[in-house]
Amino acid sequence: MPSGNLETLSASATDEEGVVTVTVGRGGVVTDLRLDDRVQLLSGATLSAEILRIMRQAQEALASSSSSSDEAELPVMPAAPPFPSFSNTPTLPHQAPGNGYESGRDSRAR
Repeated sequence: MPSGNLETLSASATDEEGVVTVTVGRGGVVTDLRLDDRVQLLSGATLSAEILRIMRQAQEALASSSSSSDEAELPVMPAAPPFPSFSNTPTLPHQAPGNGYESGRDSRAR
């Protein structure tokens, strides 16, 4: 069952017996996992398979609800600032061309 607006969009799914409940948030990331005490009756392999099955159901519910949402998806990261342009003008006196490697002469060579 999907809930909330885009910032808090989530979906939950529960198995038929109510033993496993998984809630997923943005991007299908698991935000909550609830296990009933009856999970102790299940084998490890059965429990892990059930958790994955219910998680996929919640992710599918989230995907179907977010695709039907008329709001635009927010970017994960803000846009990068423009890359600075570097000029060849030195900013300090000791950076003047001809003092070191820029002159074409290696100062270590004798």
